Amino acid sequence: MRLTNYTDYSLRVLIYLATKQNGELSNIQEIAGVYGISKNHLMKVIYKLGKNGFIETIRGRNGGIRLAQSPSEINIGEVVRKSGEDFHLVECFDQKNNQCIISPVCSLRHVLNKALQAYLHVLDEYTLEDIVKNKQPLYELLHLSK
Repeated sequence: MRLTNYTDYSLRVLIYLATKQNGELSNIQEIAGVYGISKNHLMKVIYKLGKNGFIETIRGRNGGIRLAQSPSEINIGEVVRKSGEDFHLVECFDQKNNQCIISPVCSLRHVLNKALQAYLHVLDEYTLEDIVKNKQPLYELLHLSK
């Protein structure tokens, strides 16, 4: 299983925001610059993170974005599920477009599904807080220290 860039960017945005002090606001330009990611890509990511309740967007001149929940309340498995397009590891996972002729009798689909469920189960065991336990080094690497 490989995470999409979209999911990777979603996780990076959350990590960045979790390293900020006391809910300090950030903006898309700032995050795009730190990670070297397209501002247009991040706008889509941030919109969906806001829609899913992970971040709060504040409009206006002094607006920006910040976490909408405590890092301990943001589950990594949930973020991955909500930011992933699909989890079709192989063609037969997509019933609508499956053209594989051995699907009706193939046991590989069940093995891969079990592996996918195990993968998601591991992600469900972690929160954003677990990921940013090394907050100071992250803060320094993200050029946040002054």
